Amino acid sequence: MFEKSTWIKLPRNVVVGHGVLDDLGAVVDDLAVAGRPLVVTSPTPNRLVGDRVRAQLGEDPATVAVEAAGFDAVERVTERARAAEATYLVGLGGGKPIDTAKMAADRLGLGLVSVPTAASHDGIVSGRSSIPEGDTRHSVAADPPLAVVADTEVIAAGPWELTTAGCADIVSNYTAVEDWQLAYRLQDVPYSEYAGALSRMTAELLVENAGSIKEGLEESAWVVMKALVSSGVAMSIAGSSRPASGAEHLFSHRLDRIAPGRALHGHQVGVGAIIVAYLHEGERGMWRDIRDALSVIGAPTTADELGFDDETVIEALTTAHRIRDRYTILGDGISEAAAREAVTVTDVIG
Repeated sequence: MFEKSTWIKLPRNVVVGHGVLDDLGAVVDDLAVAGRPLVVTSPTPNRLVGDRVRAQLGEDPATVAVEAAGFDAVERVTERARAAEATYLVGLGGGKPIDTAKMAADRLGLGLVSVPTAASHDGIVSGRSSIPEGDTRHSVAADPPLAVVADTEVIAAGPWELTTAGCADIVSNYTAVEDWQLAYRLQDVPYSEYAGALSRMTAELLVENAGSIKEGLEESAWVVMKALVSSGVAMSIAGSSRPASGAEHLFSHRLDRIAPGRALHGHQVGVGAIIVAYLHEGERGMWRDIRDALSVIGAPTTADELGFDDETVIEALTTAHRIRDRYTILGDGISEAAAREAVTVTDVIG
């Protein structure tokens, strides 16, 4: 008897484009959420567009600023929402406020509207929150946002390095899917053809069109935001972060533990993707295409550009498998000799 079932949760509305921040009020009305919102933001986006957002959310929206992500921040936002008697949350900014708001909304059983001001990660639409705790980062399941409102004019005006980090994060989907398929073949890990195909296609399209992604062009923000949305949807379809998180993410998380705060997460997984693509496919693999695309976009491709010395990268690669119980090309660990060959052949270290 066939008994398989799935429950896919996706945003009801995704609004991306020039000036769409001014459509936020209409998006909220279409969701039929009523009552008082709590705007969860951080200082810079609050200063730049906070008043524009609050002006569309009724007479008395509450606001809480998140300066550092973490479980303590989630608890503070949760308490503020209860005290304000908020009936839904609005996450405004980058990864810190949106991931914090997503987890707080999930705890409270409330809806969330995601308003990204940077194209730095695919958490703006996915059902996952990335929450740091000490030298560890937790990927926590949460309901995806009810709606996403991404104004490309606002995003294009933000720091270019955040956009290149978002690009690198998307490009790394290629190796994430390779790892997911490997885990399916060798460990019988559930695999979704649809989610895998969507995630890989998004990565390949970005690699193929890297030359059109340029600083100062709002069209570039459009391309990257559409890719981030697709990646987030793939994770929602899969019901896990597998379509966008493999050995390259383990590598990045290990770097964070060894030397935290050196580089952006997206940049680290981009370099990780170069290495992991080589481990999967060898000399003739796609690692050169990934490296060249990242270089054209302006994202780091070497340990030195990330701010790490060679031995730190070797240590991270040989110990990354310990980060979490997720089967990847790293298996139970790779030797120092294998790691050194991979990072040398791919020019990650000199």
